[in-house]
Amino acid sequence: MSDRLSVCIVAYHNYDDIENAIRTMEKYTSSNISKKVYVVDNGNTPDVEKENKEFVHFLKNYPDVIYVDAKKNLGFGGGHNKVLQYLDSEYHCIMNPDILFFEDAFKSILRYMDDNKQVGMVIPNIVDEQNHRQLVYRKELTVFDMFIRMFAKNLFPKRIASHTLQDMDYSKPFQVPFGQGSFLVIRTELFKQINGFDDRFFMYLEDADLCKRVNEVSKLMYYPGASVIHKWEQGSHKNRQLFKYHVQSMKYYFNKWGWKWK
Repeated sequence: MSDRLSVCIVAYHNYDDIENAIRTMEKYTSSNISKKVYVVDNGNTPDVEKENKEFVHFLKNYPDVIYVDAKKNLGFGGGHNKVLQYLDSEYHCIMNPDILFFEDAFKSILRYMDDNKQVGMVIPNIVDEQNHRQLVYRKELTVFDMFIRMFAKNLFPKRIASHTLQDMDYSKPFQVPFGQGSFLVIRTELFKQINGFDDRFFMYLEDADLCKRVNEVSKLMYYPGASVIHKWEQGSHKNRQLFKYHVQSMKYYFNKWGWKWK
């Protein structure tokens, strides 16, 4: 029998975060929602052998959690696609390791999607640990907006506010061109129909690409009736290798969708 929900979290040495994510998800999610939670490990390397064993032992506390060793680093999209063949659910959640629950977010999201068949994917109210809404709702990407975000954040506040949809009424649902991929709930049938993520993005902008493809055939909607916490460590701004991945993804994204400058 199909599950109501599947969830996928991609791990890369961040076992403590995922343990906290799973603890809070299991605490607040109704037992009436049948689910499977896949943890795809992109980073089971010899230097974390001890931590990995402790983590796998922890996961055994939860019968609905399935550990998948990817054997290598598949990237964000590739890691999520690893479970595509196993999914037998009505809805699927793409979830970052640094998500925390403080309410039954899934219950209200699934009810909203049940009632709105034209909605293919949902991004809820995503807040930080001080309950401030994060700027994860955006217009379609342009080269100019990516440049501002990476190099000139303080110089174009009005442009940033426009790009991150700060003038929207967040008390009501609205369609989102690009929702950051830390927490997205998609109809599993749709996720399979569009073949999951384009895993030619190793890391970064695979979520923008996914949202664009969803909006071509359905709707990605912001839904205010559910909230989750996202700790959100923006690694590419601090790490040279991650920055390189970000630039490579930008080049691939704009080659794929066209170089929209402004």
